[in-house]
Amino acid sequence: MENKILAYIETKQDKLKNNAYEIVSAARQTAERLNCEFDVLAITDISDEDLKITGKYGAEKIYKVSLKELNAKSGKTDFIYSYSANAVAISNFFILKGYSILLLSATMTGRDSAPRIAIKTESAIIPDVTELEIENEKLIAVRPVYAGKSNVKVKHKTDKVIFSLRPNVFKAILNEKETTIENVNIDSLNISAYDFKDFVKEIKLSSAKLDVSDADRIVSGGRGLRKDDVYHYELIEELANTIGAATGASRAVVDAGWRPQIEQVGQTGKTVSPSLYIACGISGAIQHLAGMSSSKCIVAINKDKDAPIFQTADYGIIGDLFEVIPELTKEFKKVL
Repeated sequence: MENKILAYIETKQDKLKNNAYEIVSAARQTAERLNCEFDVLAITDISDEDLKITGKYGAEKIYKVSLKELNAKSGKTDFIYSYSANAVAISNFFILKGYSILLLSATMTGRDSAPRIAIKTESAIIPDVTELEIENEKLIAVRPVYAGKSNVKVKHKTDKVIFSLRPNVFKAILNEKETTIENVNIDSLNISAYDFKDFVKEIKLSSAKLDVSDADRIVSGGRGLRKDDVYHYELIEELANTIGAATGASRAVVDAGWRPQIEQVGQTGKTVSPSLYIACGISGAIQHLAGMSSSKCIVAINKDKDAPIFQTADYGIIGDLFEVIPELTKEFKKVL
């Protein structure tokens, strides 16, 4: 089967998500290496002008499915979108246009959608990819295993394959192209009310803070921030605000109810790959490392010199975080 790539990009609050540029850039580079064509698909109602920003990263042809028209097929009006219906729309478009490769981001949306699409399109699926290679004109994925302790190369034997790419790993490289947008006729996708098996009726943001999934810098706190029966979140929040970072948390902290689940980093939380990850009072359990070990620079602050986090960290500070973090914050304020 001849290669033909489809890159699916996400939007959030009427804007393109940062990982959309990463997906487009990865698709452009992969298409050039495989000597094949690639297109971009978005299910959204954002403006054409906003969509065309992806042209700076190599998008030439963008297919746009109106979210409003798609949702109208449900017969309901009291919801924002449906994961199941969106997955069916992507699947049917993928089949209709004869694509063989689908690239999407390994976000919460991507992780939910990819298995559904794989079943509908009879495709293999390779999740959480950190690198794409070419061997004998075949696309090979590199992904972490054993909680990030090792990487494996994964090959597929099927004609069609889905790759979900870990956010913040693939660089968005400028490669400006002239971009055209084509609106997809919703009737061509054969969507019915039956395809709407779930409904997202409301999206609540915990605050106006950065989301760890998209952040380039993250300051995370563990159980070490608890002192005198109080979880001193203000320490990492001030540090994060100073350097323009998102705040994260370990599973133990979230399970204890000290921080919301949306901030959890780890195997059962969010997988992140920021440029800078500062772990404060986090021992470095394998489940946590699985979610952040691909960070480009890891700084660990812990009073236990034998904490496993130091084996992964690029820089380690052994000391009382209640003394270290304020001093670190003060120094950052001087510099910034």
